[in-house]
Amino acid sequence: MLEPRAERPHRWLLSAVLGLLAVPGVAAAHVRYVTNADDVGDGLQFLAASLTDPTNAAVLGGGAIATLLALLVYLRVRPFRRDVAVFRIAMGDYDDLLPWLLRLGFGLPLVGAGFAGYLFNPVVEPMFPGTRLFQIGLGFALLFGLATRVAALVGLAAYLVTLALEPLAVYSLEWVPGFLAIALVGSGRPSADETLGTVATAEGTFYGRIDPIHDAAAWLNDAIEPYERFVPTVIRVGMGVTFAFLGVFEKLLAPEMALAVVEQYNLVELVPVPPELWVLGAGFAELGLGIAIAFGLFTRMSALTALSVFTLTLFGIPDDPVLAHIGAFSLASALLITGAGPYALDNYIGAAKPSRSETPDTTAATD
Repeated sequence: MLEPRAERPHRWLLSAVLGLLAVPGVAAAHVRYVTNADDVGDGLQFLAASLTDPTNAAVLGGGAIATLLALLVYLRVRPFRRDVAVFRIAMGDYDDLLPWLLRLGFGLPLVGAGFAGYLFNPVVEPMFPGTRLFQIGLGFALLFGLATRVAALVGLAAYLVTLALEPLAVYSLEWVPGFLAIALVGSGRPSADETLGTVATAEGTFYGRIDPIHDAAAWLNDAIEPYERFVPTVIRVGMGVTFAFLGVFEKLLAPEMALAVVEQYNLVELVPVPPELWVLGAGFAELGLGIAIAFGLFTRMSALTALSVFTLTLFGIPDDPVLAHIGAFSLASALLITGAGPYALDNYIGAAKPSRSETPDTTAATD
């Protein structure tokens, strides 16, 4: 699969180290969405051959060590403390818009999938009559915020059934944390649920006398409310697992497909490193970023990195379907608002919220 190189010119070593900063973003596309290659290749053989190459090992090892040292220095020095503290507070002010963000982020892809004729992701064909109409209806329910929690739970059940029947649905695992997060946060505002609830509870309204669902919705809301605080945990664990899975199973263990993408888009012209280094860089970067997000390590910084990866992908891999990534965009954006949440490493290293001495005077900050 990989031919040994008699000699590797050192002139591209520096560009390799610097270029790997861009590689994850450009090569982080869903490989199966953009290539017609059928052979995944022998992942273990690919890793053994690539990682034993001295240059590849030096570049990857050097990048990992540099990243670790940078994080340790950051924890020691804590630069930009006030900036970070103000940023956290500014993002927290969008908390009331979190339900709307998630509804848009998963409602739009559902509607788009229904009209485009695929089921949850572009490599899964509809299996039953009415599947397309079901997705469109479910998507509009989320977009309008109508029976939001029920719609999210129905969507989650539909995805799990699809996953059981069609293994390729696993390449869009972001639907699980997306549907769960929407079920936990509810409809928010603006939404049809909030509007209808206001009319139903207003004194003297005709709709209030005939409304059949307000009491049932109130019961469901009360049952779920105690678990709403776990929304950040659900999002980051689900998103982190998705990232790590794609890095391992779409790059590192599917080298032929990943190498085909590098060749298809001539990515070695963008960053002059060997094709296998592109695949290794993208795979290990996604794996590392996924682990950091899942465990809540520098959560907001990791979420910003993820957003950068998605954005670079749109420019580097123009055929990668945008709709298929909107859900992941919304999850990363949600983490900027919520932060790490419960059960995160940030809570133990002091990166989740500012200390009392770091808490900014927001009045002065806005002057």
